[in-house]
Amino acid sequence: MLCCTCGDPSKARTIVYDYIESPVGRLTVAADDGGLRHIAFELGRHPLWVADDWQRDGTPFAAVRAQLDAYFAGELTTFDLPLAPRGSAFQLEVWEQLRRIPYGATISYGELARRIGDASAARAVGAANGQNPLPIVVPCHRVIGADGSLTGFGGGLATKKFLLEHEQKYATFALTP
Repeated sequence: MLCCTCGDPSKARTIVYDYIESPVGRLTVAADDGGLRHIAFELGRHPLWVADDWQRDGTPFAAVRAQLDAYFAGELTTFDLPLAPRGSAFQLEVWEQLRRIPYGATISYGELARRIGDASAARAVGAANGQNPLPIVVPCHRVIGADGSLTGFGGGLATKKFLLEHEQKYATFALTP
């Protein structure tokens, strides 16, 4: 389940970060004591700027690193990490629904909107999907256009294509509802 501390400054937490090398390039990861808050592509549309008060420490990311390595090796289909993204209630709902898309499957933005109970919210769902702070782990890459086309992705369309092809390669079955 995704949680949120909603940015209350009185509940400020120390953020730790590190870098993880992956087949899709270097990833910046950041967390607080509530869980993983960010995964960012080094060359993505939304690079993560490390704040001056963040502390670099790779130790808290051992499980993240191990699970990403297993995912890219085709040995892991579902992540089991404490997550602590920050967003609006709507964004958190969309991101939770993303986690329910099976490995190797894709759905459209319209289908994702229907799953949150508002078939007319495809554009809002797309915007929330684009703000996902935990790509790969919260698999926003599994959302595609209604016509099956690849649409925007924070890590770039080449990365989205790589992730989808990677999952298709290792999936025991492929679903496209």
